Amino acid sequence: MPPLVRDSRVVHGHRRAFVLTGNGPPLLLLHGIGNSAQTWAGVIEKLAQHHTVLAPDLLGHGWSDKPRGDYSIAAYANGMRDLLSVLDIEQATVVGHSLGGGLALQFAYQFPERCERLALVGSGGLGPELSAGLRAATLPGAEAVLTALAGVSGVLRMGLRVVEGVGRAGGWQRLRDLAEAGDALLALKDVEARRAFLRTLRGVVDARGQAVTAIDRLYLADAVPMLVVWGSRDPIVPAAHAETVRRLVPSARVEVFPGAGHWPHLDDPDRFCTVLLDFLATTTPAAHDRDSWRALLSQDDEGRATR
Repeated sequence: MPPLVRDSRVVHGHRRAFVLTGNGPPLLLLHGIGNSAQTWAGVIEKLAQHHTVLAPDLLGHGWSDKPRGDYSIAAYANGMRDLLSVLDIEQATVVGHSLGGGLALQFAYQFPERCERLALVGSGGLGPELSAGLRAATLPGAEAVLTALAGVSGVLRMGLRVVEGVGRAGGWQRLRDLAEAGDALLALKDVEARRAFLRTLRGVVDARGQAVTAIDRLYLADAVPMLVVWGSRDPIVPAAHAETVRRLVPSARVEVFPGAGHWPHLDDPDRFCTVLLDFLATTTPAAHDRDSWRALLSQDDEGRATR
């Protein structure tokens, strides 16, 4: 897949890179930790036929700056609001993969008036379970390990890509997950990128798994059309989290791609675009109003309004 062409804006003194293309209702695509806007390269062209697509490199990732700063989920949500404002985009459907899914949930919580719909892809923030590799990266000494891994990641990545190509016909789709992880490691060759990665990861994960959850606020999602996409063989965030959403948000549309891994939009880009575009075409953007939001927040566990 050829590299995407980025534009950039300086916001709060830091360069924020992004892809902006297409025309129509806005779509904000948020990538996962260690990735960049490039993860959406296989779907952007099709989505941009009907939508204005904004795919940023999150701060600390890709071509964006990597300052010593705040990499909390709340800070990322603030950054997305500010980038949308700079680009004169008032509202958008927010699509988030992995960490980007947790960010999408946080964005909808902090700025409900700016979120028309939510689409979560192998999302973080929906339960503690997480791969052992990411949990280990939160431990003391992890930066030295990442430095060593980043040094050999180029060879690892090339080997995995070759084996993935040979094995594709045999259904070895998990090799794509390993190859994508190799790409993420390759992006950590710079010390600033490694430190931004660790600050981001440690803001949401500890040795026991995901430490930040949106489960206690998922009831608010009934006010926003929601799509959940997962790979049935996700080795990083278990597909069981999709069933958690199905149970807690009955109005959500849940799609589990058989055989896909942690990047279902890469494993099956055509199906991903079909599902997402159908969701966009068949749902009405959320119309936020303060009275309804206040009533939702005031409900008790039984759904009764409290004083």
